Amino acid sequence: MKIKVLLADDQTILADGIRSVLTSCPDFEVVGIAADGVEAVELTEKLKPDVILMDIRMPNMNGVIATQEIKRRRPDVKILILTTFDDSDYILNAINNGASGYLLKDTSSSALIDAIKNAYAGDTILPAKIAKRIADAAKMVSSDREIKLKRRFGFSDREVEIAIMLYEGFTNKQIANALKLSDGTSRNYISSIYVKMECDNRTDAVKLMKETINK
Repeated sequence: MKIKVLLADDQTILADGIRSVLTSCPDFEVVGIAADGVEAVELTEKLKPDVILMDIRMPNMNGVIATQEIKRRRPDVKILILTTFDDSDYILNAINNGASGYLLKDTSSSALIDAIKNAYAGDTILPAKIAKRIADAAKMVSSDREIKLKRRFGFSDREVEIAIMLYEGFTNKQIANALKLSDGTSRNYISSIYVKMECDNRTDAVKLMKETINK
């Protein structure tokens, strides 16, 4: 069975080029092209794609808002954000709204094909440049927050970094990818954080962090 792909990009030449690449692969069926976020939402309802390649900067509705709306309606669909290196302001928003990962617009054809297959299989797609940008964004927090968490819970530097990522809504998988940790190492750090906070789960930990930071 072919993977049904929807393209959402207002740049016709780029969208046509991607369609040509994907139609040359027998594993894919390009079911449609949306010119903006509004049309992406509408075509998702109509065509029921498995994977969407979503541009960020589009008229009428940008890719982040479209991702949020599509994931609300169809949480099973995988959405890969097409981005340039300068789109870092949007990255965390799209992750928090359910994006399965990111592709830089200068990615190779083979990498594009592999990324779609991997996203369809449930993997998170984060090119090295994007992963670094996410990690850098996670570090751009006030020293006040770090100091408050360290003082109250005795976190190490790495633990406070991960605690803040938990606070910002990163999933375990996204933390591991962004910080280049194995899934097991990431889980171990998170477990240690819970122990030091005397919490049993993420919801309680985030609530306690919020109380600590806002004091």
